[in-house]
Amino acid sequence: MGQIVGAALVSHHPGLMQCEEFRRLQGAGEDSDLIAGYARLRERIELARADVVIVFDTHWFTTGYHLVDAGARYSGMYVSEEMPWYLHGVPYDYRGHPALAFQIEAVSREQGGYNRAISHPGLGRHYPTINLVKQLRFELSDTPVLSVSACQNCDWPHFLKSGEVIGEAIRRSGLRVLLLASGALSHKFNNIDWKPNHPRIFHESNVSRPENVTSDKGAIALMQQGRHAAILERWNDEYRQLPWEAFGAHYLQMLGALGGAACTAQGEVLSDYENARGTGNVHIWFAGAGA
Repeated sequence: MGQIVGAALVSHHPGLMQCEEFRRLQGAGEDSDLIAGYARLRERIELARADVVIVFDTHWFTTGYHLVDAGARYSGMYVSEEMPWYLHGVPYDYRGHPALAFQIEAVSREQGGYNRAISHPGLGRHYPTINLVKQLRFELSDTPVLSVSACQNCDWPHFLKSGEVIGEAIRRSGLRVLLLASGALSHKFNNIDWKPNHPRIFHESNVSRPENVTSDKGAIALMQQGRHAAILERWNDEYRQLPWEAFGAHYLQMLGALGGAACTAQGEVLSDYENARGTGNVHIWFAGAGA
């Protein structure tokens, strides 16, 4: 029987792909703690010994289906459409896992869900996947990576159901699987002419709104306590209204695979809570989440 050997909420913001010198300029002489957090996360991932990684990609917006990328291998040179002036020229070459992708589709069809596998050589990459492939060194370990989209015409229960299907497919697969929810918490950008409140750009006081900081920290505390049901209870009134990146698709699909409201996996915070152009970012690891 397959199992989920770990899960994490992980920041992917493009500023982390800039050179250390520039990051330190933005950090008033200090690097982003999310960089050190990647090293902490790599230690836990190595111990988890995953056969395959599933990335819930908050920039792969789809309509009508939660798509699961069933390609066998991905290689190329990544250029961001959003920020090509510095996120460009990133080479990538890593494996996919078609068998698991099609297993997810099969379970979805059986259960009346909306997960569908897709394999197309011309399908573009997105940096919530690419940045994690690079920062977590999945190319070096030759670990297969399977990306899952955020279907934009969904409500939050649909994302939970998508994750539930993925969890069942993992159980039937015989694989050891790591889940990575790639994205921020609150995701309200600062305006283009915004002036920093703190010289260290990463500092939480530069997140777009004080109420977002308060809410994000409340959600982080609940994750640390394993109180995911409490987060779901507040979803419509709080987290959907902020909103979280991709309306929380990454967290909700991960949580669905871990048991939804019944999940009590406690989060270990592996980085400072930091700003990125107004959004709230953090790395949180859920050890033994699928046990």
